[in-house]
Amino acid sequence: MSGHSKWHSIKHKKAAVDAKRGKIFTKYIREIQVAARMGGGILDANPRLRNIVLAAKAANMPKDNIEKAIKKGTGELEGTTYEEKSYEGYGPGGAAIFVQTLTDNSNRTTGEVRHIFTKYNGNLGTSGSVAYMFERKGVIILDGEKYKEEQIFDMVLEANVENIEASDDELVITCAPDDFEAARKILEDNKIEMLSANIEFSPKTKTELDPDTARKLANLVDKLEDQDDVQNVYVNADLPEIEE
Repeated sequence: MSGHSKWHSIKHKKAAVDAKRGKIFTKYIREIQVAARMGGGILDANPRLRNIVLAAKAANMPKDNIEKAIKKGTGELEGTTYEEKSYEGYGPGGAAIFVQTLTDNSNRTTGEVRHIFTKYNGNLGTSGSVAYMFERKGVIILDGEKYKEEQIFDMVLEANVENIEASDDELVITCAPDDFEAARKILEDNKIEMLSANIEFSPKTKTELDPDTARKLANLVDKLEDQDDVQNVYVNADLPEIEE
């Protein structure tokens, strides 16, 4: 899981930069609206919404913004309707890429995602072309400077977590989707602060890349994440950090 953890950490660093521009807030607002529309606006009754709000708060998103997004999702306030759409393709070196988006215009989003793949040495594939290379995992991120691996391991042992790994000042906990809520609740009950808690896509195997190809792939992923409608990008290769 080291590659997944490393890229997750890089995304968190990038998110901190994006937050200064308000870009990450826009992405969270869309996710909150969709989660509230699909499962209602009560956090305790909507795990997906609760997890997104948790991540938004960790990124210092204002409470008022969160509440407005929830109300737009439930229809209490007027707002744009977004739909979920995923894209699959290949990057430099044949690495598999799985992209999740929330869009109010799928034709626009498809065109822009296709353009990024083409411009940055990738190829947009058909539905199902790479999805089978990934599996859903529960991923919980904790502050590695605040909490110790042994302490957390003993705490979540009964939740059948698969792995706890220290990575770039973070503790990354991974588990099966069915065990995710149990692990999250144990941490919550023990007053453990979570930086994020989500169901994500993890690669089943890794594509080995030389340093130059890995940099090209990282650049493609970076450009995809900069696209306004893109929420998450998953790859089956280890990536270096992009210089800002």
